[in-house]
This record gives sequence, structure tokens and C-alpha cells, in this order.
Amino acid sequence: MSADFTRRDVLRIAGGTFGAAALAGVSAIARQEPEENRRRPIKKAVKLGMVAGEMTLGEKFRLLKDLGFDGVELDSPNGFDLDEVLRARDEAQLPIHGVVDSVHWKSPLSHPDPEVRAKGLSGLTTALEEAARYGATTVLLVPAIVNKDVSYADAYARSQAEIRKALPVAEKLDVKIAIENVWNNFLLSPLEAAQYVDAFESAHIGWYFDVGNIVNYGWPEQWVRILGRRILKLDIKEYSRKKRNEEGLWKGFAVKLLEGDCDWPAVMAALDEIEYKGWATAEVAGGDAARLRDIARRMDRIFAL
Repeated sequence: MSADFTRRDVLRIAGGTFGAAALAGVSAIARQEPEENRRRPIKKAVKLGMVAGEMTLGEKFRLLKDLGFDGVELDSPNGFDLDEVLRARDEAQLPIHGVVDSVHWKSPLSHPDPEVRAKGLSGLTTALEEAARYGATTVLLVPAIVNKDVSYADAYARSQAEIRKALPVAEKLDVKIAIENVWNNFLLSPLEAAQYVDAFESAHIGWYFDVGNIVNYGWPEQWVRILGRRILKLDIKEYSRKKRNEEGLWKGFAVKLLEGDCDWPAVMAALDEIEYKGWATAEVAGGDAARLRDIARRMDRIFAL
């Protein structure tokens, strides 16, 4: 980053409209208000795969509705019968707010082989089409994977080229592509993440911000302020640096919501500042009704902080 890159540039990239003093004032007010006056317009959901047990789609949807969830997210392509999915959705009155691209790890858009990238693009296109049929508004996408064989520069160029091919489909269907921050060695700073999205110059691409994925190497509230209105949706998970240090990197995720190192009050304050109003989907270990009920309650506690 050059010496000419100033705080003004940071605020411009973030799409910020407040000065530092104003942001601090908003945070202070949010923390002082009684809880009953701070009911945030955030809808809570889970990934369908978190529902354990031998149940039909309809039974799973009804269970989630009964437990107080506002919606659900499915993988796609998924092999489900379309009529069965729509029937489960309608009978439970539980919206499918989004889908997760199910091939982006196996066939990444950054792969050196054009045939693999073509499979990835086909999967993304199918996910967009299924999302539209479900009434969903987003497709979560891991855009690229950087490793020994795929350079950062190549991952950037290839993934953007493939996503540009899918954008006309997204625009026609009015479904947005939501880029997620994951441990893929790519888009490692919020400034770069913002620039990556902005380069498409399209209202049909934004960010699917995973709060817990940042805690290992950063502070989620900083990302929220910089990404700003680019954030389309949230993934909610927890991470413990203590467990990471004592038991290993991936063990950091093995904690319940509110029992790790995510500073949820700070995250909520940052979301208030950018006026976030949307979906938040749990992405944690699922289970039976009791486990899912506990997740719902913990999410409610987070949103009230």
C-alpha cells in the first residue's frame, strides 16, 4: 500500500458516509439504548444440512419454522425434486432465502484447466436458476482457491472472468452472486475484498460476510465497516483463539455461539452503522431439535446485543 493511500481512500472504498466521530457516537448510542428498543431487522436462518435425523424435506422445513427460524438455505445443484422443495417451502411458510453453490470447491473458477472452470461456471449458473425457482435472492460463491499451483494473480483474473460470464444470468433472474470470505488464501483484506466486488460494476454481486471466519486473523467489525453496503448477507459462526492455540487451527470452530472470541457487541454495532437489514444464517454443527433450538436462542441473544 503506497504512502499516498490515506484514510479518505479507506472511507471511500468502504462506501462510508460518516466521520470517525459520528461512527463512535452511533456506537455509543446503540450500546446505551435498552434492549427492547434495539430490535434489529435481521432474519435468522440455518443451512438445511444442519437438520439431523431421518425426515422428509417437509418435516425439516416445519421443524425449523416451529423453532422460530425465519428461513433456510439450500445447497445447489442439489438433486432435490423441485416440486417437493416448493411444497415443503409453501406448506411450512418458510422462505428459502438463498442457495450455496455446491461445486465451487470441487470445480473452482480459478482452476488452471478450462474444463474444470467450465464445470464451475455451469454449477454457478444452475445455482442461479434454482435460486430463482425457489424465490431465493442470492447464491453464495467461493470465487477462487489460491495454492502452490494457482497463483494469487491467476486466481484473481480467472475468477473474475468466469463470474462475468454468469452475471448476465444473475441480472436476468434478479438473483445476486454473494462472495464469501473463507480460508481459501484469497481476498485476505477487506479493502481488497471491496475492490474485487466493485470491479464488476454490477448491482448483482456483493458480499456474503462470514463473521467467524475472520476471527482467526482479524476483527470482523473492521471488515463490516469497510465492506459496508456491499454486504448482502451474513454467515454466523464462532471461533476460539484459545482452542486454536491449544488444540489446533480447525478446533477453533468447536465452540458454541457466544462462547468464543467473536466480539458480537462490536459486530452488531458495526452492522448498525452500515444499517444492515437482511439475513443471517447459522453455519455451525447442527443436530436435533434441541440443538437447533439452542442455536436459535443464541442467535437471538447475539442480535439483541
